Amino acid sequence: MTSDRRIAVVTGGGSGIGRAVALALAADGFEVVVAGRRREPLDAAVAEGTGLPMRSATVDIRVPKSVRELFDKVRIELGRLDLLFNNAGVGGPAVPFEDIGYEQWREVVETNLTGTFLCTQEAFKIMKSQQPRGGRIINNGSISAHSPRPNSAPYTATKHAISGLTKSTSLDGRPFDIACGQIDIGNAATTMTEQIARGALQAGGAIAAEPRMDVGGIARAVAYMASLPLDANVQFMTVMATKMPYVGRG
Repeated sequence: MTSDRRIAVVTGGGSGIGRAVALALAADGFEVVVAGRRREPLDAAVAEGTGLPMRSATVDIRVPKSVRELFDKVRIELGRLDLLFNNAGVGGPAVPFEDIGYEQWREVVETNLTGTFLCTQEAFKIMKSQQPRGGRIINNGSISAHSPRPNSAPYTATKHAISGLTKSTSLDGRPFDIACGQIDIGNAATTMTEQIARGALQAGGAIAAEPRMDVGGIARAVAYMASLPLDANVQFMTVMATKMPYVGRG
């Protein structure tokens, strides 16, 4: 095994942003483990990248044992880990604050926050102990890490928390050459945002369709972050649909 191999793990890699990023990283020379809960879309993503260094692996990021097994497999079979893109996440139902059920709250928190923490912790262990030491972790934040949509308390709370986790990981990783940054994405054209394209509740109470952007631009942004040497880091990057109603008054 040579030290010029670059190994990446992308969670939620079977569709949408994760799939686009996995393909972009593989095209840039990373050996990419495309991870997620459902085998079929993972294998489809790998098939789309025929000829590229990609493989699929199932994981439920909400379950500590499942996460440990994934990263143990990476360490044993691939020898190291250079990049983790924490992409897997869920949105939750857009319901009034007082109608949010406990199980709905827990599902979003366990996936978006606890799952990201578990994957980050296992990646940190590998990156700290491997030779050459270090690596990079990129968290998928959101525009909601800065400003919420109406009726989005669970999702918004987790994405604000991801910003804190990003900063803590970045700080705690310094002695071990582990860099951590965050990409905050607004209105990527995925199945998760199809309703937004048809019409979304705005802060002032109106319903308005919002522009979206192709996931290819996001994939290029993550690939850029991943391409930096470990003595440089994009701490936070915002990539958004140019005309989405974010930077104006709500």
